[in-house]
Amino acid sequence: MLISSRMLKSIALVLMFGLALVIRLYDLTDLPLDIHPTRQLLSAIKARGLYYQTQPDGIPTWRLEAAIELAQLKAEVEPVVFERLVAYTYRFTGEKVWIARIYSSLFWVTGGAFLFLLMRGLVSWEGALFSTAYYLFFPYAIIASRSFQPDPLMVMLILAFWWTFARWISITRAERSDSADEAGRGKQWRAALLAGLLGGSAIFIKLSAAFFVIGAALGLALSHFTWRQLLGNVQVWSMALLGILPALAYLYYGIFFVGGLAGQFSGRFFPALLISPSNYLQWATKVNLAAGGLFVMLGLLSFFLVKEKKMMSLMIGVWSAYLLYGLFFNYHAATHDYYQLPFIPIVALSLGPLGAWVAAHWTETTRGYGRGVVYVILLYGLFSVVWSVRNQMKAIDYRPEAAMWAEIGEQLAYEPTAMALTQDYGSRLEYFGWTSAGIWPTVDDQAHNELRTGKGMFDGRFKKWVRNKSYFLVTDFAELKKQPELQKHLLIYPVYAEGEGYIIYQLRDRK
Repeated sequence: MLISSRMLKSIALVLMFGLALVIRLYDLTDLPLDIHPTRQLLSAIKARGLYYQTQPDGIPTWRLEAAIELAQLKAEVEPVVFERLVAYTYRFTGEKVWIARIYSSLFWVTGGAFLFLLMRGLVSWEGALFSTAYYLFFPYAIIASRSFQPDPLMVMLILAFWWTFARWISITRAERSDSADEAGRGKQWRAALLAGLLGGSAIFIKLSAAFFVIGAALGLALSHFTWRQLLGNVQVWSMALLGILPALAYLYYGIFFVGGLAGQFSGRFFPALLISPSNYLQWATKVNLAAGGLFVMLGLLSFFLVKEKKMMSLMIGVWSAYLLYGLFFNYHAATHDYYQLPFIPIVALSLGPLGAWVAAHWTETTRGYGRGVVYVILLYGLFSVVWSVRNQMKAIDYRPEAAMWAEIGEQLAYEPTAMALTQDYGSRLEYFGWTSAGIWPTVDDQAHNELRTGKGMFDGRFKKWVRNKSYFLVTDFAELKKQPELQKHLLIYPVYAEGEGYIIYQLRDRK
């Protein structure tokens, strides 16, 4: 083996997981605007509203009411689980939005532990180390896994399910039903129920997890059992029920009791995009950003190194699931890079056979000091990635933005009387400025609507959109330049207030 000492292996794992957590906690208290601020602020607003419902001491009444109202205005895209955990923690820490960053980082790193355990059983210790190192230290994974959104939790639960389901298969094969004693059957049932709960929890957190839960389960199961054996297995049906019931209950509640949840599923699949070459190129661009085109290539080449049927079947299952996932969410897969987060563990898993193959050849060709050189090179690679990401985090400080948005909120007297061309669909104004505004759509939003309906949204409809509005706020000046017609309309109105990063027009009076 490449690393023969058990102690050295333990030290390597501790250092790797410790470094992975430390880099994610660097620049901890910066604002959640580093990646996908729209989605992060949605969760931040939800968590603040839930916390303020507990009536914490020292908060003015108007802020309590505003926080709760702004949270209720936000669409419930997924079950509010992570946000409730953060809101509960606020009771002990006060409202510190960076608490979510700690939780997300822990979720992702814990997922890495399950990935390591899975790959150690499927390939080798070295292959597992290679897979886990990629999962923990790919630059995009470091940044995105700190975000305040349900995806890091979902990925952790998916990986926990993969490992638990693989363990259930191993136990089931070892304890043949015709010869298993009561203790053996108990172990089977415990593994089955745990797998069902973990898979069901992943799907409950985010419905898209169903692709990766089902894909991996089918891949692993069909490597050992026939369809007839699976369909006749009570434990399989128990896992399936546990996997589907929580999500079905949430869908039923959201559609028939709360209402509005059905609308969240529109605009995600467009048949026309299935034959659009440009959409596939955009999808490939997002894949390259989130997972690295070179590593995707190496993961695919690993198919030719796989010897175990179980590993091959699992890889086929998860890659097939990802392709179906990307085709179903064909618009978001090509436009939202965080939709590629579940792909990172798939690539990581696929790199395991390659890591095991390389380690085996190193063992044959390196002796003595040569192995030490290999370790130094590997450590240098990890350190260089971590240092590069650390510099990226340090380069931008988002903290000053809070003061600007608070100033805008004061200028608008905390009243929702404005239309706004602003970042993140007004979420920064809502979270830091304590007020909301009607949102003027971006060029991309207009294109998305035209894709959905076949109609343009705003041709000649400026007056209708600003009716009953007193002000027009602009903070996204780059977007304003893309809309010359809007610029032309705004120039006929006087400036009500302006500061660094914003301008407010008064719509009631013309020049």
